[in-house]
Amino acid sequence: MAGFKLGAVLLHSTATAIMTYAWLEIDNLANSAFIAKQVGGHFQYLTIQGLVAAWLTMALALITDIAPVPGSYLNLKRAVFMIAMPIAVVISSIYWTLLLLFPTLIVRAAEPGELATSSSSEVPQLLRIPLGLDLSLHAFPGIALLLDFYLLEVKYSQSHARYGAAAVATLAGTWYGWWVEYCASYNKIYFAVPYPFLTNNEFPVRVGIYAGAAILAYMFFQLLNALHS
Repeated sequence: MAGFKLGAVLLHSTATAIMTYAWLEIDNLANSAFIAKQVGGHFQYLTIQGLVAAWLTMALALITDIAPVPGSYLNLKRAVFMIAMPIAVVISSIYWTLLLLFPTLIVRAAEPGELATSSSSEVPQLLRIPLGLDLSLHAFPGIALLLDFYLLEVKYSQSHARYGAAAVATLAGTWYGWWVEYCASYNKIYFAVPYPFLTNNEFPVRVGIYAGAAILAYMFFQLLNALHS
């Protein structure tokens, strides 16, 4: 790992820069001001929470590349990584699968007054985002974390992978489910929850989706850790 220092700096600095770009570009979306006015703002979206976790992981890793750090710092980075990686992989797998096969389940139609520009068409306009930003939000965080894991990190111990990942997946799934439902209780005059595949289902089904996503994150982590040499 020590001989790969330059590669590590390039990976972590590039990843941090691209994800910073993605964060800054969110404000330039046509409906950004509309979303920002809602309770939770852009943080209603798992994508944004995943972006922040991935950015923090890359920033922590970059510091380890350029400065001596204590062992406790490395443990912190590994803990944050355990949160960020499965979330990023779940986001990418669900987002791109639905976008390619069932786009109306992942991309909302614009609400009245949501877009700065109006259209005379009566057909609701899907809120698609530019491809570069789309990739920066929904693909690159996962790719960067996987490259970091397989090229620069050691695999997690069996106990950490089994019990630590289970705790992280449970807490993350519970947190996001509670958070998005809390925001929805205030934002329901606009849209119940930010993703159509959640909005279009009743609360018991949404609970099942939150639980299923947490289980999927745990399974992804187990698979990725097992594939690490």
